[in-house]
Amino acid sequence: MQTQNSDLDSVADDRRTVRTPASLATLLGKALNTIARTRELSLLIILIITITIMNHLSQYFLTTANFRAIAVGFSPAAIISVGMAILLVSGGFDLSVGAVLALSGTVVAKLLIEGWSQPVAVITVLALGAFVGLINGIMVTRIRINPLVATLGTLSVARGISLVLTEGYSLSGLPPSFGSIGNDRLYGIPYMVIVAIVIVIIGDLALRHTHYFRQVYYIGSNDHAARLSGIPVDRVKISAYMLTATLASLAGVIVSSRLMSGTPTAASGMELQVLAACVIGGASLTGGEGTVLGAFLGVFFVQIISNAMTILRVSIYWQQVVTGTILVIAVAADMLIRRRNTT
Repeated sequence: MQTQNSDLDSVADDRRTVRTPASLATLLGKALNTIARTRELSLLIILIITITIMNHLSQYFLTTANFRAIAVGFSPAAIISVGMAILLVSGGFDLSVGAVLALSGTVVAKLLIEGWSQPVAVITVLALGAFVGLINGIMVTRIRINPLVATLGTLSVARGISLVLTEGYSLSGLPPSFGSIGNDRLYGIPYMVIVAIVIVIIGDLALRHTHYFRQVYYIGSNDHAARLSGIPVDRVKISAYMLTATLASLAGVIVSSRLMSGTPTAASGMELQVLAACVIGGASLTGGEGTVLGAFLGVFFVQIISNAMTILRVSIYWQQVVTGTILVIAVAADMLIRRRNTT
């Protein structure tokens, strides 16, 4: 009987300990720390807070028409972010995606104007994107050119070819049926948004659950150790560059379909927008970390900020300043978190 009473007293003491303010503060601190480490969850909370604030600042923000415009606006970047996220995890990056988008848009427009069938023109442009990615991958893996220099060179070449093909003008007069993917809707949802979401879902599942893409985490964490373990590092990296450029080409086709023209200056600066979105979503510029879902949430966040500034009548030039600032802050935060975790 005495033993039973002592056990009950012990349980009561434990309950009193759990309920103390210090213990609650500790639990709250652990919960916040977990949220901070789970980048997707923390970013989702920030998105909810941002949307709530904007809903109080403008009655036009939380409307169906505005969110449709946001979805249409982020779709090209969301498509590209799938490849960019995988590429960043592998330890690389591609600054030519905006120029590849513009080149693909102008090429598909030119082919259609010359009478090519739409499927053949689209497949040709996607093959062009894959070829550009192959060149990037070979330069980085075989010739050992720094990804910054290699993809900046590709950016200049691709943008220059776009201007040469069009002489600086937009190409118009495309077949009306070509505009369906960029302008038509399914149950009120634009086709281009559906395409973007499907690609994001497939990309996220592939990166999380397929053996081939899971290898990029090992490559990005330790390239040398990955080689010693038998992973075909160069082949996987080249595949990541090809995937990224191919998705940029697909985004170019969709943008041309929506605008019904091939514009050589399209997507100027999109590479920084996508890169910022991926880093905000948890990818690291040093490789080994990141998810497609995080990159998608990052794209959504950047687009929400851009849309909010437009509604609040902030100059478009200031929007570029904000995007650059977000990129710097995201990279700085990523480096500080990594430094804290290693100490």
